[in-house]
Amino acid sequence: MEAKDVLAKVDTKYCLDFLSRMVQHKSYTQTDGEKALAGWMAEQMKGLGMEAELTPVPGDRVNAIGRLKGTGGGKSLLFNGHIDTNPVTEGWMVDPWGGKVDDKFIYGIGVSNMKSGDAAYFCALKTLIDAGVTLRGDVILTYVVGELQGGIGTVALIKQGWRADYFVNSEPTDLQALTMHAAAFVYTIELVGDTRHLSKREEAVDAIGAACDLIPVLNALKFSGAKSPEHAKINRVHVGVVHGALGKELHEWRPPQVSDFVRIKGSGRYAPGQTEAGAVADIRRELDALEKRFPGLKATIRTEKKEGHQSMPAFEVPNDARIVRTLNAAYEAVRKSPQPTGAVLPMGYYGTDAGHFYAKLGMGWPGPVSMIVPPWTAWLSTAVEGR
Repeated sequence: MEAKDVLAKVDTKYCLDFLSRMVQHKSYTQTDGEKALAGWMAEQMKGLGMEAELTPVPGDRVNAIGRLKGTGGGKSLLFNGHIDTNPVTEGWMVDPWGGKVDDKFIYGIGVSNMKSGDAAYFCALKTLIDAGVTLRGDVILTYVVGELQGGIGTVALIKQGWRADYFVNSEPTDLQALTMHAAAFVYTIELVGDTRHLSKREEAVDAIGAACDLIPVLNALKFSGAKSPEHAKINRVHVGVVHGALGKELHEWRPPQVSDFVRIKGSGRYAPGQTEAGAVADIRRELDALEKRFPGLKATIRTEKKEGHQSMPAFEVPNDARIVRTLNAAYEAVRKSPQPTGAVLPMGYYGTDAGHFYAKLGMGWPGPVSMIVPPWTAWLSTAVEGR
């Protein structure tokens, strides 16, 4: 069966209804709700005739994993997506758990990030099954928890031995093919100056003044060692927290004094081929230069690792890899225009579970290939693989 014939069999109403039912599960990260949704996903996969199970994740959590066995002789394809969501914020004008659908939008917490992609995997496979398409290779659906803790659900399934020749992750990319994204780290910088009363400000070493000098330098920083301009463009440093006052206790009751202590917290992004150690060394060089501009200032930097969280590694796959070319062709067939592909911004600054497949299994560059793709074209790669 030709791909266009399979595409014609997509039941849009069923797909939207399926996504609505996913949204109606309140699957906040690290709650019973995400476990309930994992159980529901496993039951839905069994309903397709798949082998499906709930597999353990540290912290009394579970992933839902299903396999559709192929007839043999084909490549295997794994779809990966998280079902945990952030909390609902203020300002909703509709029920965030209602799964409302109108002629323009689907409304609900986690629709973009990333239940729409999760639903697309399932509905793509259902469409193929209903159309009678026989696949030579296995298709594995992995609905994971803990992406918001750095991908601990995906790390768990990798440790449990789940493997495939290719994989697809559908984090939201505005329908662009993201073939490279950055690794992430969190840092804390402390600046120690020397206080004086404002009457003697010229004798002080003003930590707040130094911080104001440093922050735009950090925000403009590109790390050394990028393999290409494409890699360099997903370098970024961001300052997200600044607190300055007197002493490490950050006393605020004496504003006539010059601040002698500032704590800065932020995050950095670096490309495949660069390292966290190299990124920190680049920041350290900027701190050395800051100390010269502010004689008497002492600056330190440390990275932070939150307990129970994973760090998300970088990810990369060649733009001319088979799976990328297949998805590009699928996109063009459906949307009638070339698909933007590469380290597309701002998505290239993401951290995703794809990085764990790249770092732990070598899937990406230069090993077995994979990519992050838009959800509603992903199913076509399966159809092509099964021909």
